[in-house]
Amino acid sequence: MHVLLATKHPDLRLSIELLLSQEPGVSIVGSASETEGLLALIESTNPDIVIVDWDLPGRPVAKLLSKKSISRKRTRFIVLCTRPEVKYQARQAGADVCLIKGDTPDELLAVFRQTRNELRAKTGESKREKE
Repeated sequence: MHVLLATKHPDLRLSIELLLSQEPGVSIVGSASETEGLLALIESTNPDIVIVDWDLPGRPVAKLLSKKSISRKRTRFIVLCTRPEVKYQARQAGADVCLIKGDTPDELLAVFRQTRNELRAKTGESKREKE
């Protein structure tokens, strides 16, 4: 499972990276601190999951989410925000999941695992459909 991290806060990136490093089969394939760098990394690494800060500097993340077609496959986006009212905006823009930055690491891990399991199930379905 290839994961990209994107937040302007190095301490948050490191915390998420450490948390996910405990998950079997997870590989952090890059990190970005602004949206243009994130777009380039999405193109070059083709991640399964992108964990992105709603307040990432550069182009608004809502516009980035509308460009999900740049990925060669279905990439899932977990958006981190600071205010509960942004959750709706993020979902409307195309986020698969939106979490509040103050949520516990266990909540992030639960959402990550659920997202990973959904991707695995979808991949399994795709393989069965081809047979």
